Amino acid sequence: MARCDSVADPKLATPSVLYLPAELPVPASVQKLQRDCKVDVKHLPIAIRRPGEIDVRNIQPHGLLFLENSYVVPGGRFNEMYGWDSYFIIVGLLRDGRIDLARGMVENFFFEIAHYGTVLNANRTYYLTRSQPPFLTSMIMDVYQAQKASGHEDRAWLEKAYGYASRDYESWNRDPHLAGSTGLSRYYDFGEGPPPEGLQDEAGYYHRVVVYYLAHPDAASNHLVELKQPNSDTVGFTFGLQLCENTQAGSKCDPLKSLALSKDFYKGDRSMRESGYDISFRFGPYGAGTHHFAPVCLNSLLYKSETDLEQISKILGRKDDAEQWRQRAEKRKSEMQKYLWNGQRGLFVDYDFVQQAQSSYDYVTTFFPLWAGVATPEQAQALVQHLSTFEQPGGLVMSPRESGGQWDFPYAWAPNQLIADVGLRKYGFNKEADRVSYKFLSTVAENFRRDGTIREKYNAVTRSSETQVTAGYHMNIVGFGWTNGVFLELLHDLPAGLVQKLASEQGTDVPAPH
Repeated sequence: MARCDSVADPKLATPSVLYLPAELPVPASVQKLQRDCKVDVKHLPIAIRRPGEIDVRNIQPHGLLFLENSYVVPGGRFNEMYGWDSYFIIVGLLRDGRIDLARGMVENFFFEIAHYGTVLNANRTYYLTRSQPPFLTSMIMDVYQAQKASGHEDRAWLEKAYGYASRDYESWNRDPHLAGSTGLSRYYDFGEGPPPEGLQDEAGYYHRVVVYYLAHPDAASNHLVELKQPNSDTVGFTFGLQLCENTQAGSKCDPLKSLALSKDFYKGDRSMRESGYDISFRFGPYGAGTHHFAPVCLNSLLYKSETDLEQISKILGRKDDAEQWRQRAEKRKSEMQKYLWNGQRGLFVDYDFVQQAQSSYDYVTTFFPLWAGVATPEQAQALVQHLSTFEQPGGLVMSPRESGGQWDFPYAWAPNQLIADVGLRKYGFNKEADRVSYKFLSTVAENFRRDGTIREKYNAVTRSSETQVTAGYHMNIVGFGWTNGVFLELLHDLPAGLVQKLASEQGTDVPAPH
């Protein structure tokens, strides 16, 4: 963060501002940044201890939030440290022997918890309203094990990590992050109205949402509302609907009504962004119902957090804590089996706790319970039988439904390839894991050989980096942090014969796994 270009925000056309926690004196590194880069440095107006404590609309202009250590960014327009991207980046860093850099990133998350209330979506002020999928304990355990393997076990660091991870876990295990009475958790953004990055960075997005609802009135539900009075209270845009007649004499238009997207729509829209899967139609059109669901991915991650915290407790000799975490994990596992497993379909599915019904939307997050260890051997076998629902020439596609969103058909993303790969191997399905991961690895390698870039996402059907996204931002970002990290890890998991096959097909030298 001593670099001048680290402060600029490619997503928002605002001046470069760096914000410090209200209680933190200006560090020497920041003083240097002020001198060398002419960066405006401000303090946040209040000390933040929990998410949702500050109204980010009162922070103007938006800016970067200070972190103590260096970090790896996803790439392109994403030049800040992201919550769940960082797990997959850290996996790659550790595979590459960059333990100190990986540890520093984890300690940045400790700093976020201490000073910004939670692990943030990313370290920008407009992200203070939400987190992202909780991978923190997985990062901690991976760094700890890597340190230990290198001959530098650090229990004092693990003790510190335990305190921060326990604190952040609790934010997912209390209202408003609880999914009704299910005992499970949900995604929930504390902000109101359209998020700043949605307004400036995704031009025309909410206009397209309204057009969709007008064409699909049955899907509009309570998301599209008519404003009866010109000054009706609304948290976002208003859209005027007109009736026009075109004649040779010209056009005559009369106003029909004024429409707006509801507060509930924006709450779902924001919560979808916390889920990381923005944008898909998994939780209804444009993800508007996200906060009404107990998702498979989130609850798998929280189960994994509970089992990780149990393991950390045992390492630290905290027997009572370990038993408490074990009980929490068993309770969540029981509720996941009750609400999220569909025996007839042989899939883990999201649960709409408002409608009290399981989702009919097949989604690749069904493999998260394998990665987390929630699934029974019989459920794992059933899931493997449904690989064909998602498997395409370029790897696992997000869903079999094409919505125009980048997190639906026909796109394959690195994080879900790794989650599925690890999960399949955990239950002994190495042959299937080899086949699917090879498809993704060869797609990435082939595109890299052709244009020299690593991309955010890939078209799993055409095995290309060409995208035709119509919902959300349209770019396929170059970089890309988690694709690099996942490529290294998937390559390491492949048998030597397949690694050599990949190398020969691409005409390159690929290191053999070790």
